[in-house]
Amino acid sequence: MNVDELTDFVAERLAAVADPAKAGPMAAYLKTDMPFYGAQKPARVPIVRAAVREFPPERRADYRDAVLALWSQPHREERYVAIEYATAFPRYITPSSMPLYRKLIVDGAWWDLVDTIAVHLVGHVLAHQRAATTAEVAGWIDDPDLWLRRAAIICQIGRKEATDTELLFDACLRRMDENEFFIRKAIGWALREYAKTDPEAVIAFVGEHRDRLSGLSFREATKHLDV
Repeated sequence: MNVDELTDFVAERLAAVADPAKAGPMAAYLKTDMPFYGAQKPARVPIVRAAVREFPPERRADYRDAVLALWSQPHREERYVAIEYATAFPRYITPSSMPLYRKLIVDGAWWDLVDTIAVHLVGHVLAHQRAATTAEVAGWIDDPDLWLRRAAIICQIGRKEATDTELLFDACLRRMDENEFFIRKAIGWALREYAKTDPEAVIAFVGEHRDRLSGLSFREATKHLDV
């Protein structure tokens, strides 16, 4: 695979749908200095589909190189495309790709990038190859990097009955004394989503730890619960 052709392909098409009037507000909303084309998701979808169709990876090294090449481009939307491209090839979303996803989380260091990687890439690996992945994700819970800690908490969102509740509750318990907003919010979000599957388990957890949970985490976790 020629990754330069891929990045040129994506950049040309993003430039063609760019809306400069939206670029500034998009950057301001995300509090980033990274430039935007002003290409919102509906405009990006056909670009991603075309990139996936025209530049499929033939082996894992191609997958990694393609994702990193897109990720390294100057605009924020190219990072979004990198993540969307990565999610399009399930055969490579395996434990062998965890170092790649870890790098993207640490480099991305903001919720608009990290949350999608955590839920749709890390979460996919964890759900499908739990034995090979649980220890690594559990190790992230105490990692010095804020965004790895957040990823460990939220990566099982949407997994419903397939959620590893021991890992989920352990992550929340180990981080519930932290003052960081993005961690407190993550705890509440993860618990709220799992409550849709097992409300009794979440009620029991928040009841047991009410004195330690932050107000934000508790409110988010119990938003739809009768507690």
